[in-house]
Amino acid sequence: MSKVLVGSIESFSLFKKKKRKSLFSKIGVVGAGRDGRNIICLTSSSGLEVVFVEVSKKRVDFAFRKISDELDNKIENWGLTETEKRTILGRIKGSINYTDLKDCDFVIECIRYDDETGKRSTELRKDAFKKIEQVVRADAIIATNATTVIISELASELIHKGRCVSFHFPIAHADARILEVVKGMYTSEEVYNKILLFAKLINYKIIEVSESNGLVSLRLMVVLLNEACQMVLENASSMKNIDYLTEIVYGMRIGIFKMADTIGIEKIVPLMESMFDEYGDKKYKPSSLLWRLYRTQQLGMHSEKGFYIYENGKIVKPNIE
Repeated sequence: MSKVLVGSIESFSLFKKKKRKSLFSKIGVVGAGRDGRNIICLTSSSGLEVVFVEVSKKRVDFAFRKISDELDNKIENWGLTETEKRTILGRIKGSINYTDLKDCDFVIECIRYDDETGKRSTELRKDAFKKIEQVVRADAIIATNATTVIISELASELIHKGRCVSFHFPIAHADARILEVVKGMYTSEEVYNKILLFAKLINYKIIEVSESNGLVSLRLMVVLLNEACQMVLENASSMKNIDYLTEIVYGMRIGIFKMADTIGIEKIVPLMESMFDEYGDKKYKPSSLLWRLYRTQQLGMHSEKGFYIYENGKIVKPNIE
């Protein structure tokens, strides 16, 4: 009996079919902290393959656990099914090697802190940009998810500077589908247009912002937060009442103090200090109430204590009366 050949018939044809590669077939994320995980979940849920890089296997495993927990929370609230969760997780790969980013069309740097100093580091981000450029294609986009770092500075030491762009995902509310995008001195028009397409893929709208500390969303937010803190210190009104007023009168989905707890006090205080240093305006100087929470590690929802006390992500009672 003759043998049956099993294989692709395409290899025997005179003309091989060219497969068109989609623009964003694979996304890379460097740093799987809270912001990084948010982007990983968002892009994977939108049908994109995602590779993230962390500094150790322990951090990779931790990121997967937190992502899984977040998806479980959506299942509990009827926003997801078990099958969809498995599909989303199946699109995600964790790694400790930058070389696993080599096939990515778009890599987003989300490093939040230097492990040794515990502080935000522009030099650390520059180093990450250089490592990314060493492994990705020349046409791959490199971005930072930042509110204080100037993208032109990060791009200045790269070979292909025009590929670099900065953006910020406001994470205070899941329905805030806005992407603040910053074109640097070197950012090409082609790269910006590709970011427009990326925003459409994940169902976000773009707000173009010039290079500036705090961008638009956080510059507005911290001034309101500082004034709200001052009113609490003056006993002008209770924290709970101020939150309720900002929701009802100004139509905010969550009150200003709840928003601060969601973003994280550890993110807000250094941001405000950076903005104060750059702009020299005391309205950006963090309130003593913010400093009190920051120094005592009462950092918001993820630490279960900030302006409010939390249990399983839900408010139990105000932490400040």
